[in-house]
Amino acid sequence: MSYRMHGDIPVWGEPTDPGALEQIVRCRATAARAAMMADHHLGYAVPIGGIVAYRDAISPSGVGYDIACGNKAVRLDLPAEEARRRIGQIMDAIVANISFGIGHTNDVRVDHELFDDPAWKLEAIAPLKSIARSQLGTVGGGNHYVDVFVDELERVWIGVHFGSRGFGFKTATWFLRRGHASEAIHAEPLVLPLNQGLGQDYLECMRLAGRYAYAGRDWVCARIAEMLGARVLEEVHNHHNFAWSEEHGGERLWVVRKGATPAWPGQRGFVGGSMGEDAVILEGVDHEEAVRSLRSTVHGAGRVMSRNAARGRIDRRTGRVLSPGIITRAAMEEWIARAGVALRGADVDEAPQAYKRLADVLGHHAPSIRIIHRLRPIGVAMAGRDTVDPYRD
Repeated sequence: MSYRMHGDIPVWGEPTDPGALEQIVRCRATAARAAMMADHHLGYAVPIGGIVAYRDAISPSGVGYDIACGNKAVRLDLPAEEARRRIGQIMDAIVANISFGIGHTNDVRVDHELFDDPAWKLEAIAPLKSIARSQLGTVGGGNHYVDVFVDELERVWIGVHFGSRGFGFKTATWFLRRGHASEAIHAEPLVLPLNQGLGQDYLECMRLAGRYAYAGRDWVCARIAEMLGARVLEEVHNHHNFAWSEEHGGERLWVVRKGATPAWPGQRGFVGGSMGEDAVILEGVDHEEAVRSLRSTVHGAGRVMSRNAARGRIDRRTGRVLSPGIITRAAMEEWIARAGVALRGADVDEAPQAYKRLADVLGHHAPSIRIIHRLRPIGVAMAGRDTVDPYRD
């Protein structure tokens, strides 16, 4: 058995973060079922890697601030030899044509039918349509990225990780405040009954943020393929901060996955590691552990230290270092050099040393997943080291 039971909550991996365990136990008291994946760590009210399932209710705390954050990977017809030879040029083109960073807008106006959705008339999001339109197709900061990979068959993939940008963050903030949720890390999760107006409104806004995040990831992948003169041959695409209406054990539940990937039998997912190690394409497998996990798996490697611990505390106004971090820039760059990765942007809070090893994390879920492809990074692009990430989830 790859998990341990904490009461009636299955927890995969070593529960090294007592705060995350406390959070999932607190969440279970509000829900029908709960589980926690092996990449778990502390989140806002609900742990990253937490799955919480409700009867006729939904939790904005569970979905989190970055509504519909997710991963997309596309396989291109670009020869691997060419990608390796041109990787410096490719990464320069990516950062020149794709916008990274908090609050940034897209230099290209992206039109999409989602802007005709009637949900934009709802009070929570009506003022956000303009910013949403201007940011569609931008990547953001924090742990969001665009990566270039080569798989075990010498095929090139582009992988991206980001969500609904300022639109999702402001939407989540509106509902958490309207629901009088505490902003404390160890707060009770906000749960909204779906037979009331606020819950129904949140569901509509979350659904629209999901469309928005999918459209943004689609645009970035298509834009990079176009830049490289390549065709997209296949794609894998999932949210991992979202809620789905699903049947489990003969019961219809709203399953909230925060930092967790849906993994029904045969359903594929793209799961990234840190910037200096392999990512994977995987699929769900029918197994008792899959039932326990509510058909879920990890979304990444999971942090082993906070951003402040890794980078140190920095005065945001002056840039002065208030306390040093555990990881140095030199140590991060040495790891990246050994991995043979062309890095653009990033700071030490995203260094591989700040994360668990993805292979270890996946090993805890081995009975319920099958690894289809292993993707080795040859190029990584993230927001620059001067970018402060305000998103808590």
